[in-house]
Amino acid sequence: MTEALATLADLGQQWLVAGFAVFLRVGAAMALFPVFGERAVPERVRLSLALAFTLVVLPAVAPDLPPFIAGSRAPGLFVLTETIAGLAVGAVVRMFVLALQMAGSMAAQATSLAQIFGGQNADPQPAMGHVLLVGGLALAVMLGLHVRLAEILILSYEIFPPGALPGAEIVSAWGLMRVADAFALAFTLAAPFVVASLVYNVALGVINRAMPQLMVAFVGAPAITAGGLLLLFLTAPILLGIWGDAFSAFLANPFGGD
Repeated sequence: MTEALATLADLGQQWLVAGFAVFLRVGAAMALFPVFGERAVPERVRLSLALAFTLVVLPAVAPDLPPFIAGSRAPGLFVLTETIAGLAVGAVVRMFVLALQMAGSMAAQATSLAQIFGGQNADPQPAMGHVLLVGGLALAVMLGLHVRLAEILILSYEIFPPGALPGAEIVSAWGLMRVADAFALAFTLAAPFVVASLVYNVALGVINRAMPQLMVAFVGAPAITAGGLLLLFLTAPILLGIWGDAFSAFLANPFGGD
């Protein structure tokens, strides 16, 4: 009986240490993941979600975890490397949320709506950005975001081996590629509003030259505001569909492998 209890205690200790090692990476990534890491989510809920994802990831990666406490392997270095790996994974996934926010900011600035209804959220941003962000997060959840994020966390142990510092070349190339993709996607989503703003300002300039006595600013300001809101109403489903396709493509191949 005593030997069985001792064996069970040793096994429980091993799984507890392994769970802590996985939690280091999962917790760091969950702090930046879309939906689950939003500032609007209470901290206790985020902690519970991180523990839940740890329980999902642990059985799949436990055989690959090194005995980082025994021998010459320094626990402090292991904590640092796992935290950095988790933050790198979370930051890259977060880029798609930032793409929506950047697109909303560019669209609001182009349509003179940047200062209207903004600053009331956890992350201050124009109303257009908030609408696109909430819609995008809801769409991501409908696409099975929780399953995809668990797959990314499990796959990250092949790209970033546990206990080893992530290579600077791999992280920089991967991160720069995703940052460039995020900015390109943001401008693509904001393109209808930028084009509409360009046409509006050109037409306003022509009218001002043709009728100098007309206060075109007083006539055009309500027009661009109404036009921006109407354009958002018409294009939001299309823009979110484009964003959803890009996000799904990334989740299907997050690390750019074949």
